[in-house]
Parts: sequence; C-alpha cells; structure tokens
Amino acid sequence: MHFKWDIEQRPEQWEQQAMGLAEKLNISPILAAQLLKRGISTVSAAKRFFRPQLSDLLNPFLLKDMDIAVDRLNDAIGRKERIMVYGDYDVDGCTAVALIYKFLQQFYSNIDYYIPDRYDEGYGVSKKGIDYAKSQGVKLIIILDCGIKAHEEIKYAKEQGIDFIICDHHMPDDNMPPAVAILNPKRADDTYPFKHLCGCGVGFKFMQAFAKNNGIPFSKLMPLLDLCAISIATDLVQVTDENRILAYHGMKLLNQSPSVGVQAILDICGLADREISMSDIVFKIGPRLNASGRMENGKLSVDLLVQKNIDIAKALAKHINEYNEQRKDIDKQTTEEANSIVAKLEKQQHPKCIVLYDENWNKGVIGIVASRLTEMYCRPTVVLTRDGQFATGSARSIPGFDVYAAIKECRDLLINFGGHTYACGMTIKWCDVAEFTKRFKAYVDTHINLTHTEPTLDVDAVIDFGDINKRLFHDLKRFSPFGPGNPKPVFATKNVYDFGTSKVVGREQEHIKLELVDSKSPTVVNGIAFGQSAAARFIKSRRSFDVAYTIEENVYKRGNIQLLIEDIHF
Repeated sequence: MHFKWDIEQRPEQWEQQAMGLAEKLNISPILAAQLLKRGISTVSAAKRFFRPQLSDLLNPFLLKDMDIAVDRLNDAIGRKERIMVYGDYDVDGCTAVALIYKFLQQFYSNIDYYIPDRYDEGYGVSKKGIDYAKSQGVKLIIILDCGIKAHEEIKYAKEQGIDFIICDHHMPDDNMPPAVAILNPKRADDTYPFKHLCGCGVGFKFMQAFAKNNGIPFSKLMPLLDLCAISIATDLVQVTDENRILAYHGMKLLNQSPSVGVQAILDICGLADREISMSDIVFKIGPRLNASGRMENGKLSVDLLVQKNIDIAKALAKHINEYNEQRKDIDKQTTEEANSIVAKLEKQQHPKCIVLYDENWNKGVIGIVASRLTEMYCRPTVVLTRDGQFATGSARSIPGFDVYAAIKECRDLLINFGGHTYACGMTIKWCDVAEFTKRFKAYVDTHINLTHTEPTLDVDAVIDFGDINKRLFHDLKRFSPFGPGNPKPVFATKNVYDFGTSKVVGREQEHIKLELVDSKSPTVVNGIAFGQSAAARFIKSRRSFDVAYTIEENVYKRGNIQLLIEDIHF
C-alpha cells in the first residue's frame, strides 16, 4: 500500500519560535518544532514532558464515586468478607486484575480473581461468574475493564447478596448498572480532568485512593507500574498527561526491574537483553498475553502476571507462547479467507465500509481480523461469527469516523455492545445479521468523510540525511513513550538514491535492506523497508525517489541508527 503524504505546513513565526525554544533547550530545531506541535512552548513545560513526575498524578478522589468505592473496600476488609477481582480476558483486563490482586494481597488474604471464558461466558459479567462467586462466599466483586453495561447481571448479583465496584473506561449508557460504585472517567456526570485512562489505569487510581486513605506509602504501588505500561500500550489509549506519567515510569520498571511474571514473558519474546519500547509491547508482549484469552482462558495470563516463582512463571510463559502460535495460524487463515471475500466485493463496487460474517470463524481472532482489514482497506470494518443462535462481532474504525456511534444507531438489534470511538464489540441474534449489515452500511454511507478512506501518512517534517545524527536520535528518544496522542515523528527526505548496496532480504525476499544517500550530503544512511520489495527494481535503477520514515536504533547493532521506511514515492 502506498500513502498520500500529508506534510505539515507551518507558518514562518512557528519556525522562529522553534529556533528560540531549541536554543533554550539545546536541542535540534527539528525536535523543538515537535514540542510546539504537542502544545509545549516553554522550557518548564518541556522539562515536565521529558521527565514526567509521579507527583503530578491527579488526586484519585477526583473520580466520581471514588470515596464510596474506597469505603466499601475498607468495610469488606474490616468485616473479613471474601473479595473477587473480576476482569475482561484481554490484556487490559488481565493486567488490571493482576494489579489489584497483587496490591491487595499484600494486606489481605481473603481474595481471589476470576476471568470469564470467552467461549463459554462471553464478554463482561456473566451469571456463571456470579454463581461461582456465590459458591465461594464472595460478598464484593471489583470488576475491571468491563461491567459498565451489565445491568441485568449486576442486578442478579445484588439479589445474591454480592456488591459490585465497577472500574471501567468504556462508553456508558445514560442509565448506570446498580453497582455500589462506578469508577469511569467517561461518565457524563464525572468531572475527572483526564478522560483517557485504560481499564488498568482506572484500577490503579482505585488502589492509589485506597493507599492514600489507609496511609499506605505510594512506594508500595510503584512495582505495579510495569502492568500499567503494558496495558496503556496494548489498549492504544492516549499516551498523554496522566497516561504518559504512568507509561514513562512503567517503561523504566519494565527495563530495569520487571516483576517475575513479566520477566518470563520478556524472555519468551526474546526481549531480555535489549531496551524495550512501547512497540515491543504492542507487537510482542501484548499478543502473547492476549493469546490465552483468545484460544483458551485469559486466567492463564493473570496466573503468569501474579506469579512469584520464576520457574513456574517460565512454564506458564511457554504455555502462553504455544497459544500464541496457534492463534497466529488461525488468524492468518481467517484473514486470508476474509481478504478474498473483500477482494471480490472490490471488483463489483467500492463500498465505504466492510461487514463480513462466517459461522465457522473463531471468535477469538475476529478482532484481529477486523483490525487487519481496516488497515488494509482504510475503511470501518465489522467481522462477525456465529455462537449458537447469536453472532459475536468486533468492529474497528479509521481516524475521523466514530464506529461506536454507528453501532449504537443499531442498538435495537443488539443483545449487548460496548467499546469506544475506534473499537467495539457486540452480540446480535444470528437472524438479525443481515438487517444489522444493511443499517450499519447505511449509517456509514451518510456519515463518513471519503477523504478519511484514502490511506494517508502524516509527515511531521522534511529533513536531509545530514540532519540525522546520534545527538538528534538521543533527543528524539526523550519524546518516548510513544503512542496515540504522542506518535513517533515521521520524517521525509526527498531526492535520495541507492548507494549501490541495497538488497532484497527476508525468507520470502519480501523486504529491502537499504543504504541510501541524498543529494545534499555524503552521509550514507541504513534503512529497512518491510514488505516493500516491489520497489527494489526502481531503487536499483539509480533514479531518485522520496522516502518517509521513522528514526530507530538497530537492535542488532546497538548504538547504530537506521531508518524504518514507512513509504517510498518514486
């Protein structure tokens, strides 16, 4: 896929301001411009950005219902009630459960955790889970990363004498479930200043408030920050403000002193002896932690994350890695089947969205398939599979289109649904799938801006290869952790040439290892273009072309800089 490059144009006064800020901070004007783009225009703001402080975390009691939640937890501990920590089966839910369980277990032993089975119970709170809690004598359930729409289930639990504290970050309905307390910054009546916490982040704020209320030093919470970083990265929430603080310190912990369970997963990913980045979490750690919930039961991931014995942790990590290999095989097959269907549709017409369903697809991978199709075709996508008399589905969207609003428009057809602007899950009667498809497509047709369906690459600045040096790379690393709201800068260099040594590499000769020069300096720059071997013939012709890229460290040659080529324009 080739992209339209959206190269940011800046007024002359912007450049002057960047020069002044660069001089004060002793950094390149190229990077000073990136600070200005992030709304950072003073030395003090830049220092806060480069060195986020845990002391700048918001007061957790600003979250609505936090005082009620802490009081109910204190009462449960005081009365020696059995507590269950219950969470979704994805990475955000599992890290959140592990975080609260590990923290509370230091002070209270009458506590257990529970992850519902994707295939047997489905998403969120299940009556089976409540019945299990009842059989174990549970009086309080702390639910994480789900529960905001579980009206009937929480009413049922209340009838069984079980209270709920909800810690969620998904969009709520106008009416709330009958829980004792609902912690969710997206509540319409919540004035919490930061709205983009993940489920694990909400759980962390709950434990921060509990610690503050009980005189427990904040240092007891710090060993849990690696879980926050993993969750923030994999759930693709905004890496700004409070999330940036949690991710920054979580990444430090991940690189310096990870927990036993996290260390085991780092080892199995081959990350033990290198600096770990947010992209390593997204592409290596996250998929493995997700795999047990996709293929079997997410509880295995929590078992790993709370484990204290390294040998047991290694065995669990190996088991999870095996699940991930199975997941990759099913994922690949399903994506190929789905892609062939879309390719046929493309020949007939160019629809503004994609809705696919097949009763034989594995519901553990349909979210991944929806993500891949959204990326490949740059259109909102829904993928559904059959589950008895119902269809289970996942929706993914593109920047600029609210897929949650589109799903909500069809809510009278849905058994349940939940999510946010760019990702949703849903359950629908199988007999209603055709009507849902018709109405979803009609909504997209009338609400989508077609410019959003054109693959676009945001280019932050056009620079020369001579601008790239170790000082620039060192300062660029200070912008991390990267993610939504703080993306890794994409640069472009025009009129570059093959130095004569570029070559096609990879098991299937699908990548290009590049050695490039531009027309303005003798600097030879190394790069890698994954999956772009079709460009090799033009590159070797010694004609000029333009490249867009991010600047990375070569993981095989520590200290060496290389370009990760995002796109090539002839």
